[in-house]
Amino acid sequence: MGRRAPVQPIEPPYLLTFVTERIGASVAVTGDVGMAVIEVAVHGRWSPQLGEHVSTAMLMCLAGPAVSVIVDLRDLADSYGASLPFWLALWRQARLGSASVRVTFCLPTATALSRRFRYLQGPQPRVYATVPEARAACAARTSRADRLQTHLEPRPASVEVARALVTRACHAWDRQRLLQDTWLIASELAANAVEHAGTDFIVTVSRTSTRLHVAIHDCVSRFPHPGELRLDLKASLDERGRGLRLVHGTAASWGTVPTQDGKVVWAAVS
Repeated sequence: MGRRAPVQPIEPPYLLTFVTERIGASVAVTGDVGMAVIEVAVHGRWSPQLGEHVSTAMLMCLAGPAVSVIVDLRDLADSYGASLPFWLALWRQARLGSASVRVTFCLPTATALSRRFRYLQGPQPRVYATVPEARAACAARTSRADRLQTHLEPRPASVEVARALVTRACHAWDRQRLLQDTWLIASELAANAVEHAGTDFIVTVSRTSTRLHVAIHDCVSRFPHPGELRLDLKASLDERGRGLRLVHGTAASWGTVPTQDGKVVWAAVS
């Protein structure tokens, strides 16, 4: 039977890498460089336990700046389409949330689950046969007016360019009250990209109705682990190299998501 997507309290940081249930069943998450679109690929036989892993991954995705989420169900084994209530609950949760994230699904047209989607009455999710089709549809619905982006080299001077992009965004979108915190977070994330990743990186500043988001993509796939962050908020934040500890103390939420060629570290300011 399908299960309603459970709502569980999850606290930042939202460190999304790869969520695995057991051998043969998994949830893989991949973002684009600006975190506008996230893809969640579900593999294996449907079960309530697999659904719980999907819910956890989705809650982390919805905490960030994503505008659209593509749920790829092409490798889901569900002979009778029993998981349909779960996917509908997931779609409604994202649609009716404060950020109103659009969730679309990828399914082969010949599957029982796909047929059950097609027979739905009233408002219903968009379903595509292939991931490229879903990506094209999401790209068409993403507003360029809500994001600014720049490509930078791993040089100290790039940190100042990242700050300038934040300043431009705050003034363009009348979010001056968020400038100081967003500027500080962008500085730390850009400095981390320069000092630790050492690759070209992309800075994206985007907005929702209540938040500004900073996302920095680099080409190093290694992720921070909770034990490595040393997020001791009682420690002084005045010392140099405070990095992710400062981000953790300043941002409303933050996290990491893998991309096809590296990772994105993002943070939200409200």
